[in-house]
Amino acid sequence: MTAPGSETTAIAVAQFAPSADKLANLALIEQLVATASGRGASLVVFPEYSSYFVDPFDDSLAENAEELTGPFVRALTELASEHALHIVAGLLERATDGRRVRNTVVAVDATGVVATYRKLHLYDAFGQRESDWVEAGDLVPPETFDLGGLRFGLMTCYDLRFPEVGRTLADAGADVFLVPAEWVRGPLKEHHWRTLVHARAIENTVFVAAADHPPPLGVGNSMIVDPQGVEIAAVGTATDVVVAHLDRDAVQRVRRVNPALRLRRMGVVPRE
Repeated sequence: MTAPGSETTAIAVAQFAPSADKLANLALIEQLVATASGRGASLVVFPEYSSYFVDPFDDSLAENAEELTGPFVRALTELASEHALHIVAGLLERATDGRRVRNTVVAVDATGVVATYRKLHLYDAFGQRESDWVEAGDLVPPETFDLGGLRFGLMTCYDLRFPEVGRTLADAGADVFLVPAEWVRGPLKEHHWRTLVHARAIENTVFVAAADHPPPLGVGNSMIVDPQGVEIAAVGTATDVVVAHLDRDAVQRVRRVNPALRLRRMGVVPRE
């Protein structure tokens, strides 16, 4: 939906299956960043738990958690500098109690971390108990960052089921939601994934770029959706990168026709 003469910003979603081998994860991230850069992307989004992942969860999560100044973030920053782009990825961050971790998303450029987000809604659903291993993020104002005339906001996986997260990002001026995920497979889960990614775009009139793990653990189908809910790029089930060129004027153009955010009569009130 790029209008004639509009300027665009190219962003990518990178789909891969993080493992318990941190060096292998970084090596694959390096390859996928190079691919995204070669295809013209100025930003690339990786899945949740990109630094380290094990299924089922165990004590190795805390053993492999890092600080925001640790080797994983340093490596991302070096890659961002080398390829002159932004990188967004899921990180196992050390938590306060030494036993659990934080499920954190970092956005970095060549200078270092430009935004962080700690997952608010933990996946205590569909027979899972993420809160046994992960400490929920605090209710704090969202961190956003600007690139190419667009403002980007962060959320994580299960947060897609809570439209208030998207509303909060929209109120912070976000034009694009970036969603690292590990959307666990199961009955109707692919349908839920696709529906919710599209819904968050439609109701907030924003772009949404969501990066998942591929099967057999994730549903794959990493995608970029425009402010009218049209899927403009998608990966499928492979390990790969896909790039979309976001029309910088699209959000305002859609909101002139569909002013749902302006017409709403209710706000978002946090609760503990």
